[in-house]
Amino acid sequence: MDQVLNKVGSYWLGKKANKELDSVGDDINSLSTSISGGTSWLVNKIRGKMQKPLPELLKDYDMAIGIFPRDATNYEFNEETGKLTVYIPSICEVGYRDSSVLRFSTTVTGYLEKGKLADVEGIKTKVMIWVKVTCISSDGGKLHFTAGMKKTRSRDAYEVLRDGLGVEKF
Repeated sequence: MDQVLNKVGSYWLGKKANKELDSVGDDINSLSTSISGGTSWLVNKIRGKMQKPLPELLKDYDMAIGIFPRDATNYEFNEETGKLTVYIPSICEVGYRDSSVLRFSTTVTGYLEKGKLADVEGIKTKVMIWVKVTCISSDGGKLHFTAGMKKTRSRDAYEVLRDGLGVEKF
């Protein structure tokens, strides 16, 4: 009799546990549909969807993988809107092989599409003075930086990840 009760008890507990787990899955699904904008990445992480490394994401969108400093590994990307937010541990400058320099704030935002990062906030380049970069586009072997005026640079200079040098202000 004890064996029968143990089997019935474990069957009942197993059914109850499965029902609870299904309920948690439903809660996560309803949460993901109710969350809008930049926090949907959190739901993907909860579900176990792995985020690509930033250089891989840039490569998928035909952008040079070394545009951002090496330590810019945390980012949020909303595939529906194309909004990209990149987090950098501290304000820094990165020098590139073509002698150009970019200065990065701790948060860089923009809209990523194939071959283009538009409406950029958080990047400056030195053109006699520091000028805000508003767009970076890729065209074959060239990168076009829009910072007041369009400046074309060799893409090869931005294909290697580089360390940023700390600076005091953006």
